[in-house]
Amino acid sequence: MARRRKGRNISGVLLLNKPTGISSNKALQRVRAMLNASKGGHTGNLDPMATGLLPLCFGEATKFSSYLLDADKAYIACARLGQITDSGDADGEMIEERPVPEITEEQIRQVMDQFTGDVEQVPPMYSALKQNGQPLYKLAREGKTVERKPRPVTIFQIELISWQSPDLTFSVRCSKGTYVRTLAEDMAEALGPGAHLISLHRTHTGGFAADAMIDMDQLQSERDQELSLDGYLMSPDVLVAHFPQKNLSATESQRILHGQDVANDGNLTGMVRLYDAEDQFIGLAEATDEGRLQPRRIVVTEQND
Repeated sequence: MARRRKGRNISGVLLLNKPTGISSNKALQRVRAMLNASKGGHTGNLDPMATGLLPLCFGEATKFSSYLLDADKAYIACARLGQITDSGDADGEMIEERPVPEITEEQIRQVMDQFTGDVEQVPPMYSALKQNGQPLYKLAREGKTVERKPRPVTIFQIELISWQSPDLTFSVRCSKGTYVRTLAEDMAEALGPGAHLISLHRTHTGGFAADAMIDMDQLQSERDQELSLDGYLMSPDVLVAHFPQKNLSATESQRILHGQDVANDGNLTGMVRLYDAEDQFIGLAEATDEGRLQPRRIVVTEQND
């Protein structure tokens, strides 16, 4: 018999403002404990040094977290020129210092233009990418360096926020898989003195923005006052809001909940959000070439539990 998870069977998405100094998983486990949730996951790592928007998924929402992994991201970052670390950020060890020459804002903008668009990045050694099953950061901690192939990413926009030598603050909007540490290092190499990242704050991911985040300290304070935190949970369908929607009849809902397809009478394509007659989200289906909607990920409800 399978062991039942401890905690409450609650579902939803919470937008956390991740504090600096802890991993994304550590942040998840803290919030999960506050909610006493039986199941949780997140939608992609933020470095321990980084802060900002980290969507956390609980219960049935974890089934749809992967659809946010491919989302575009936006950050505000600050790089310190003239100091280079082994990790590319402030958590690493200093390995080189260089003088910072006179650099104008116009020179900085010209370099930013060079790194805007489709570019290739060499992933840093201090990353979670795996080589022969081993995370690169573990090899890096052992003093090992392995060859990494450049990977294509897209930098949609870079904007200069401030330049007060030696610190360069900028915003960036980019595709999944972009390492802002690497972007900062590459731009600073083009400027001459090199750099490392001293702060990184995520402001957007997918359709979520930072103005909807909740701080860890506020969650803890309300938990200590024995206040319910459930009001911070959004419905799981916010993770898939970019897909078209179809409302089903009671008969169609029953078919979907039992793993059977239904007619695609709206000529919808790709993945489709499904709602029952009471407008409750029941999962995702995929449009087939035969004009049907085949269930792919279904929310467990009282009807199909």
